[in-house]
Amino acid sequence: MKILLSVLSLLSLLFYSSPFFARASEQTPKKVIFMVMDGTNSDVITLSRWFKGHPLALDSILVGGVQTYSLRSGITDSAAAATAMATSKKTVEDMIGMIPYMDREIGSIARPTSTILEAAKQKGIATGIVATSPIQHATPAAFSAHSNSRNDYDDIAEQQVYQDMDVVLGGGKMALLPKSTNPSSLPQHLSGIGSTLPLYRKDGENLIQILKKKGYQYIETKKQLNSVSSSKIWGTFATEDIAYEFDRKRLAPQQPSLAQMTKKAINVLSKNPNGFFLFIEGSKIDWAAHKNDPVGMISEVLSFDSAVKEALDFAKRDQNTLLIAVTDHGNSGLTMGNTNTNHSYYKMPVSKFIDPLKKAKFTLAGSISRLKKDKSNLKKIAQDYGLNPLSKQDYKRLKTAKNLEDEMANQLAKRANLGFTTKGHTGEDVFLYAYGPNKPTGLINNTKIPKIIASFLQVESFQKLNKLLFVDAADYYEKKGYLTKIDRSNKENPVFIAKKNNETIKYPANKNIKVFNENVVELDGITICNGNKFWISILEKQKGAGPLPHPIP
Repeated sequence: MKILLSVLSLLSLLFYSSPFFARASEQTPKKVIFMVMDGTNSDVITLSRWFKGHPLALDSILVGGVQTYSLRSGITDSAAAATAMATSKKTVEDMIGMIPYMDREIGSIARPTSTILEAAKQKGIATGIVATSPIQHATPAAFSAHSNSRNDYDDIAEQQVYQDMDVVLGGGKMALLPKSTNPSSLPQHLSGIGSTLPLYRKDGENLIQILKKKGYQYIETKKQLNSVSSSKIWGTFATEDIAYEFDRKRLAPQQPSLAQMTKKAINVLSKNPNGFFLFIEGSKIDWAAHKNDPVGMISEVLSFDSAVKEALDFAKRDQNTLLIAVTDHGNSGLTMGNTNTNHSYYKMPVSKFIDPLKKAKFTLAGSISRLKKDKSNLKKIAQDYGLNPLSKQDYKRLKTAKNLEDEMANQLAKRANLGFTTKGHTGEDVFLYAYGPNKPTGLINNTKIPKIIASFLQVESFQKLNKLLFVDAADYYEKKGYLTKIDRSNKENPVFIAKKNNETIKYPANKNIKVFNENVVELDGITICNGNKFWISILEKQKGAGPLPHPIP
């Protein structure tokens, strides 16, 4: 019996001291890296692997699948998908961190719901977002802001600035600045299908100045990123989106890669003693898919995979990091094989798919960006996209095409024996990748992901946070005897006002402050206006008053 107990004791010691179980240790801070490759179907993963010629970093952590449908559609948009993965709630298209509900007086409207990033912040965990799109774009926005529409870039940008995240890296400088008399002051960029930012902020606010006042080290180049020393960083590397990886080194060398941004974000956030939550998006696989550009899709899958390798290397060293990588939805219906291979697919070597693509020096967007206005260099542009050799007939089609991008993409897909079913999203289940303690496995719904992360980080429930971060402002103050109204004199900056006796309390939309008799109180949460109602945080970050950071309208 004594021998048995000794053996059991030894096994117990080995069990709890092994490296695997050390990953779930409570002694070291927990970290989460959540990565999304936007708009990626399964065939482009396969195609990218063949293109690379070696296994992907993603391959080693494939654990299951994810259902992606939205509240009212079998095919989701990015806003609804990201909201589901950030909040655990299904919603409808275009809504960012918001869910529809029925108000007794107004009818069907939207209300904000807390995100996993906000839950992490409430526990003192460092937070960050990284994207190759404008960081105000739908997917990163759904983790860090709340809006009725993904197109409300001004509101989303302002909320992100006042969200007090530790690290923000990506594109989207245009959403931070008022109208400029010198357009050349903005860095040049390569636009994609998702680039729809307005040319300037309609409210006239300069959010870059606000960022600097808030203590951020603001940077705009890869060189600055490499030498950054602050624990609070905001990097905006393009007016809109960061260049496709295949184009970046030649056309935008001052911009960092997704892998470089990922590595820097992890390095900075890992210094926080409470752990971190980092969201990373490879944004432009989706953009290339909307254009049926296989070169752009492969470019961004491989870019994302390089970022995954950085995250996975860290997670393996740290042993207490949960890494999850998914796509939010499919896009384009890309297939290896098309109607031309109906009777020959069984004898098609991989080279028949890959070799035509490897002739491309640039993505479709990168190629078109180099086209002269008079199209005098069209043949060179087409050849650099992989249409080489270019027959007289194919060249004639390019010259007479109503949509040159479509024709170029169609010709390359035909040469590479690829098929496309749509230029929109698709509704299939997508791959689930994960590594580390509490990792999900099997087929799960996208709403389960934030719950798994919340459980691992041991943060407050979303339901409880909603009661603290998003309170109906009118209801809250009217029950206390205040008269309330919404001041819309500045339509770009509505303000909720509550008055009683000599007290006047103001909540400007999209900021984390309230103004009590002209003195500022900082809040742990952002004030949200859905057009009809204000939602306020009742958590104060600090007691007492201070000067206004800038005039309140």
